[in-house]
Amino acid sequence: MERGAKGASQSLCVGLVLLGIFYAWRARKEQLKVHVDETCSAPSLPPTESTSANQHEKRSVYHMNKVQGATSAPFPLPDPLPDFSLENARTRDYIYVNKTLRYPYYQTMAHQPLSPNNWIELSASYEWYLAEKKRVIEEQGKKVIDSLPENDAACGELLELVVEFMTTRYPTLFDRLTETMQDGKELDGVYSHVTKERYQWVKSCPPEGVEGLKIISRLTENDFSMAREREDGHIYFVGGLVAFPGSYLLSEKIGKSMHDVHVPVPHFNQKLLVSVERALKRMDPSAPFERSSWEIVDDNNLFTHNIAQLPEGGKCTVDPGDMYLRVDRQVLRKLPRSGVIAFTAHPIIKRMRDIKQDSPLVPALLAKILEESPKDLTDYKVE
Repeated sequence: MERGAKGASQSLCVGLVLLGIFYAWRARKEQLKVHVDETCSAPSLPPTESTSANQHEKRSVYHMNKVQGATSAPFPLPDPLPDFSLENARTRDYIYVNKTLRYPYYQTMAHQPLSPNNWIELSASYEWYLAEKKRVIEEQGKKVIDSLPENDAACGELLELVVEFMTTRYPTLFDRLTETMQDGKELDGVYSHVTKERYQWVKSCPPEGVEGLKIISRLTENDFSMAREREDGHIYFVGGLVAFPGSYLLSEKIGKSMHDVHVPVPHFNQKLLVSVERALKRMDPSAPFERSSWEIVDDNNLFTHNIAQLPEGGKCTVDPGDMYLRVDRQVLRKLPRSGVIAFTAHPIIKRMRDIKQDSPLVPALLAKILEESPKDLTDYKVE
């Protein structure tokens, strides 16, 4: 009897526990239902905004590039550097920015979201860059600076954006020249404390075409290539200022499609062209991005390297320690009015023996990339 009573008591306890678990489960279910009902009663987001929780955490101006028809706020202005001086100017080390050197090495855009502060960087060699750029433009003319008629207005738009950035970011070097004349006409422009040059124009009517590009060349160390989508749905290069190409001329590229321009680049048209064109066409003006490319050259002549002029089968006799690693840090930014894509390029040259002294692992990584990557890619990287 005692054993039977004890068993009944245990069964009752188990039953009560199970009943408690059941009611707790039902209560939790009702809470979840209320939460879901409240959520569903709220206005739904547009289709382009629908994302998983994980994607929501990643949302940034960079990820907005991937959304067709994305509309977002204008790209922010940079933070001013009130104490900036050229004597102490330093760019970021482009060898380490944007995954420049990767192993295993393969063709990829490897692009990163752009910080508003980093569109145009200045180095302690700023004055040398400007002087060299001026010399190349005067000697080479349309080979390095040109614009098709369809791109002329975009050159003026680019000039306005460059002036706005430079005068905001580097107020110790540049003044914004805005004033109203007696006849009510409003003027805009820029004054450089470095070159002592002054440029001014009627507001919203900046110099266009090559004239606008020439003013840009007196403000930044950077080159600018410009491209746009045409009616056939493909991207074409339509102008630019390219004084430091290293191994090609703007005149060889202008008017050509992205496909034709990249014929010499191994694997690009086969593996990257479709995705790159799609990304550029969908790019929102508020979401530019940056990337870097690299090559090994035999001198520090940014306009054209000697190694690029070797005949087919020719050999470079420069000591490996005297070779240079050239890194071109690039920004891709869509201009808001014209929709033209401005490719900004800032080349940096470092001698191999200096790199070895400062960062001994970098030459070892380069050697591994060159020895173990596909031969057509490595041949292209060593001009």
